[in-house]
Amino acid sequence: MTDSSFIPASDTADAFSPEYLRQELEHFTAQQKQQFLEHAPVTALVETRSHYIDNLLKRLWEHFGLFKQPELALIAVGGYGRGELHPLSDVDILILSEAPLDDATGTTVSAFITLLWDLKLDIGHSVRTIADCIQIGMEDLTVATNLQESRWLCGSSDIFQQLEEQINAGHFWPSEQFYQAKLNEQKVRHARYHDTTYNLEPDIKSSPGGLRDIHTLSWVARRHFGATSLLEMSRFGFLTDAEYRELVECQDSLWRIRFALHCELRRYDNRLTFGHQASVAELLGYTGEGNRAVEMMMKDFYRTLRRVAELNKMLLQLFDQAILPQDTVVAPTLLDEDFQLRGHLIEATKPALFQARPETILDMFLHIARNSDIEGIAAPTLRQLRTARRRLNRFLIDIPEARDKFMELVRQTNCLQKAFRLMHRHGVLSAYLPQWSQIVGQMQFDLFHVYTVDEHSVRVLKNLNKFNDPENRERHPICCEAYPRIAKKEILILAAMFHDIAKGRGGDHSELGGVDAYDFCIQHGLSKPEANLVKWLVNQHLLMSVTAQRRDIYDPEVVTEFAKTVRDEERLDHLICLTVADICATNQELWNSWKRTLLAELYYSTQKALRRGLENPPDVRERIRHNQQMASALLRSQNFAPRDIEVLWQRFKADYFLRHTHKQIAWHAEAILNHEDHDKPLILLSKKPTRGGTEVFVYCKDKTKLFALVVSELDKKNLSVHDAQVMTSKDGYALDTFMVLDPSGKALNENRHNTVRRALVSALTHWKSDRKKKRSPHKLQHFNVKTQVHFLPTKSGKKTMIELVALDMPGLLARISAVFARQNISLQAAKITTIGERAEDFFIVTNQEGTQLTEEQQAQLKEALFTQLEKK
Repeated sequence: MTDSSFIPASDTADAFSPEYLRQELEHFTAQQKQQFLEHAPVTALVETRSHYIDNLLKRLWEHFGLFKQPELALIAVGGYGRGELHPLSDVDILILSEAPLDDATGTTVSAFITLLWDLKLDIGHSVRTIADCIQIGMEDLTVATNLQESRWLCGSSDIFQQLEEQINAGHFWPSEQFYQAKLNEQKVRHARYHDTTYNLEPDIKSSPGGLRDIHTLSWVARRHFGATSLLEMSRFGFLTDAEYRELVECQDSLWRIRFALHCELRRYDNRLTFGHQASVAELLGYTGEGNRAVEMMMKDFYRTLRRVAELNKMLLQLFDQAILPQDTVVAPTLLDEDFQLRGHLIEATKPALFQARPETILDMFLHIARNSDIEGIAAPTLRQLRTARRRLNRFLIDIPEARDKFMELVRQTNCLQKAFRLMHRHGVLSAYLPQWSQIVGQMQFDLFHVYTVDEHSVRVLKNLNKFNDPENRERHPICCEAYPRIAKKEILILAAMFHDIAKGRGGDHSELGGVDAYDFCIQHGLSKPEANLVKWLVNQHLLMSVTAQRRDIYDPEVVTEFAKTVRDEERLDHLICLTVADICATNQELWNSWKRTLLAELYYSTQKALRRGLENPPDVRERIRHNQQMASALLRSQNFAPRDIEVLWQRFKADYFLRHTHKQIAWHAEAILNHEDHDKPLILLSKKPTRGGTEVFVYCKDKTKLFALVVSELDKKNLSVHDAQVMTSKDGYALDTFMVLDPSGKALNENRHNTVRRALVSALTHWKSDRKKKRSPHKLQHFNVKTQVHFLPTKSGKKTMIELVALDMPGLLARISAVFARQNISLQAAKITTIGERAEDFFIVTNQEGTQLTEEQQAQLKEALFTQLEKK
């Protein structure tokens, strides 16, 4: 270790110059970083840094002659008071004075503080009398907490002793009041992080399960019990030896990550941002290809947070019983010979129940599923559960009685209400199923999956339960209709449990998970048809969202192929529920009316195809006639002459009537018939949201770069294109429809319609868009998405379908369309899907002759797209 008591050889003025002291501090910090890389214990490094700063402050206190002031004391408070300093930690000090400082002393103290700032130390300082400390401490919980951790450095020890006596007096934050305030403070802090240990860019200190949760335990124990450390808490019996060791282990793990992060940063921060996760993982010795090192580090980090969060919750419940007055002792209600209910908490009636008969762990959760009065597990029982969980010598699934109880639990009507969530929180799902234990804390280094795999899977289960609630019918109309129809809901529950269980193993997680799911079902007594249905759902859990969002669902062939895979309406009901629950559990911002509409259209189209019979394909001509008749009726009701309508429609190709509803056709026709100058562009924006977005219709003379021009202009207006139908009339007019959403994922506010319309008219009139190059969002700079171009097979052979994956950079669609224009590629339709930092887009194109691209044209297009999109 570096000698923290190091004093410069010379006691000259130079030895106290900011430059000299700064070099000394930088040298010490560099030494500590090197020691960290050489695997020195982080506890020793943190303590050594605190000792080093102690000695530095004492030297400077003496240098400025403040030791001559008998009424002054220098006190370390907060984290520094605990003796814990990381490379960029705040150094919080209190200069304690018997009376307000006179001018001369004040000037000297200011010079002392100024020098500390000059040394680039993050100094948090206050100059107060004892009376000031007590008054401000009574008003401010943070100040009171910092004072609790005060540590004398130098100066008058008597005045510090007086302060300690006042702080420890009963009237200064009585322990009941302090405990309740700290509990509320923690709830507010957890709420800022959505009450989950998992966040994409977590805060090592403040996230649920972070260092602050350990501090909270220490603060409460210190205030009520007088325990000044975790070790004292264990010696006084408030922690078992095993819990003490676990908390120390977790703290050590969090400290190592925090120390590594501080080695990488220039300014104080405790957030593990995308920009630093890779370098921190490297400093900590994690290795692997691609993002493997980051994902391994974050997996260990999230598992540590979960352990701290569980201990925090259990110990605070025990503190609650010890600190808060218990007016009356609640008599327990016996549930059976093994469990009783005390208030709203379930308790085991025997002290070693779970160790003697591990399968009774499942009995406890059966009670929780059956009894809505049970809100949680009593702390002593939770402590027993934690001990039994650690001493298990096999997974619970290997106990036949536990398998029976697990399936009984899954078949309970309210099993998704609380039971599964608590089983996950307290590690029971991991103790039951070996595959589940592998996904705990498993993250993916991207912007799309905002939860770990285990957290996401539990949220899918939670979402399935919402489909039972009529209050969610407006948000999820189809699922709230389909879910109650599903006779054996355990099929869907097991599919949700297993749909992502193979992530992180390599290979196709849907296929691997399907195998695991089938074996699980057979092992748990399900019939082969039931096991096959669960396996099919796991295999195909992405099929519906991919088809709806990245395929042309207005093409009867696409619907027919999807229907052939689904086969019957029972599977369709299962799949729509799993799909929606999965999307909503992936990212809170992902679900919108646009996605709901797409899935609804695919669901109902497939339902019709299945009822009609897959051997009876839809009559396309009949659909075209129906749309024309309905649209014509609407137009005639507005006094348009049948002859004018007929003449207009003779200009349109059959595909136009197939891909638009009769209301869209009438809307377009009305505007075109009223449009006086056909040499000028006509732009329409739907007044009401269409499929959750705003429909932008463009009618003008068709030109090669029209699509590129329009999407460029829309991008400039900060609108995202999610769908495009690109059509040309027989006489060369564009009939293009764009479905756009604003940045919040909603339809465009009507007060912006005129601005967008004018911009598009101007761009199409002058045939240019003064598009300013946008900078890539900061978060995207930390991701590297390899461009992929795939040409999909088609049955008709008339068009070419392209699937493109790329980094979602600003102006991406405009760049792609510019490539199409240069390659003389005619775009027919586009579906734009953004998945975090990834764009996964689908295009239907033809060549100049109006047919599918030749192999040579495909190769040229692929090369041109790579060249354009890989530009930095």
